[in-house]
Amino acid sequence: MMLSLLLSRILGTVRDMVMAGLFGSTRYTDAYGLAFAIPDLLFFLIAGGALSSAFIPVFSEYLHTDREDEAWHVFSVVTTVMSIAVAVLIVAAWVFAEPLAHLVAPGKSPELVPLIALMSRIVLPAQFAFFIGGLMFGTLYARQVFAAPGLGPNVYNVCIIGGAIFLSGFFSPGIIGMSWGALIGAFVGNIAIPYLAMRRLGSHFSFSLDLKHPGVRKVFVLMLPVVLGLSLPGVYALIMRGFASFYRDGVNTYIDLSNRLMQAPLGILGQSLAIAVFPALSQYFAQKRMDLYRGQLAASMRTVVYLSVPVSVLMAALAPQIVGVLYHHGHFTAEDTAAVAALLRAFCIGIFAWCLHPVLMRGFFAIQHTRTPIVIGTLTTVLFVGLVLVLRTTSLGVLSLPLASSVSAILLAIGMTIAAQRKLEGLDWPSVVRTLALSALASVPVWGLGAFALASPFGSYAASGKGPMVAFVLVVGGVCAALYLGLTVMLKMPESDYVRRTLRRARASLGYVPPESP
Repeated sequence: MMLSLLLSRILGTVRDMVMAGLFGSTRYTDAYGLAFAIPDLLFFLIAGGALSSAFIPVFSEYLHTDREDEAWHVFSVVTTVMSIAVAVLIVAAWVFAEPLAHLVAPGKSPELVPLIALMSRIVLPAQFAFFIGGLMFGTLYARQVFAAPGLGPNVYNVCIIGGAIFLSGFFSPGIIGMSWGALIGAFVGNIAIPYLAMRRLGSHFSFSLDLKHPGVRKVFVLMLPVVLGLSLPGVYALIMRGFASFYRDGVNTYIDLSNRLMQAPLGILGQSLAIAVFPALSQYFAQKRMDLYRGQLAASMRTVVYLSVPVSVLMAALAPQIVGVLYHHGHFTAEDTAAVAALLRAFCIGIFAWCLHPVLMRGFFAIQHTRTPIVIGTLTTVLFVGLVLVLRTTSLGVLSLPLASSVSAILLAIGMTIAAQRKLEGLDWPSVVRTLALSALASVPVWGLGAFALASPFGSYAASGKGPMVAFVLVVGGVCAALYLGLTVMLKMPESDYVRRTLRRARASLGYVPPESP
């Protein structure tokens, strides 16, 4: 899952690079980002991780207790009922696209609203594909199949890139072509690919509205709290888009680009581990093996912290160079690059907390307990909006948005960890705090090395062009990663042994060293 989501984030970054080079940061790129606000809201509420995460524990409970026929019956009913509901919501959003565009972009000029509404209508049907795909992926996750679900986001990004390059010439403004690419990619990546995988593994579907089945009822009881919980990063992004619309043209694009860079480690580290561990946690709970459940959850939290802290520090240290490598070309200027880098640094403060969020949420969902994390998430969302309202009146300006997001994410992670300890009575949270402290300590030299490299002749050389800048980021990033691993080995952190074993297995698979004995 980490590799597939890493590829997805790379392709997502390539997608943004293509957009920045072809279209720059203008009112049209702002409109493109805002056009996804309405479809994204449907995705977060229904078709995203919400429904599949409510579905997986129930499906797993039947599947792993020798009731496979009932598992597929629950799948059939949930798919039937929610297909009807989502189709109705999509039609309603399509009809009222212009009023909704005014709602999600209150600060934009009225002349831009029709373009936002047009692109929203193009991508709205894609949410049906995401919904169907989410349920199909859920059945694959429950059976420990991860390759096919991992392909979905990659196909989606490839099609958007194709839309920008090949379809933009057929529309005015050209960025509309990216919307059509998104629609095509959603259906190919989220319908065709999982369908073929499910057909090969064996699956059963029949149209049914049997809402009285206890498993179906349990899915829908869990669904609403899961929606509110897993949607938080997306809800924050929607809120930030709304506030950013009051600033000058291009600021929405800056927020979107910096936020997506921040979400790269969130997807690669946090979401991938959460997705991979979720079926196992659900299975342990169904089999009443809570000792294994608690150990797995704590180990996943430690791994996320160990990997995300140095990544966030390095991204903050090299923010101007990272943004420059990715986006500074074509119509994307040096001023645009500096603005995105400043926002990225503010986002980096909360990366480790956002990476913990999906792991903690799925820890609660696996035991079918949703109320407490939702209450905590709702309170921190209210706090986030309050912080934005206060900070945006200061000299911080648009920096108030990522700073408020980072502070709220840290408070969210703290609150959920405390709640998990109380609920599980035995979660080894002190080991998580210890890992956080040691990871932060080992990351201080990483920041220092990054700052030293920037001030050195190598840093001056990096500023001379795109090629030298790429070399600078790769070399400094690699050296900093090696430094961090060496320091954590010296600190005798257990997570460093896991990384070393993983590297040894990778080298062994390439024939460089013999495999490590069990």
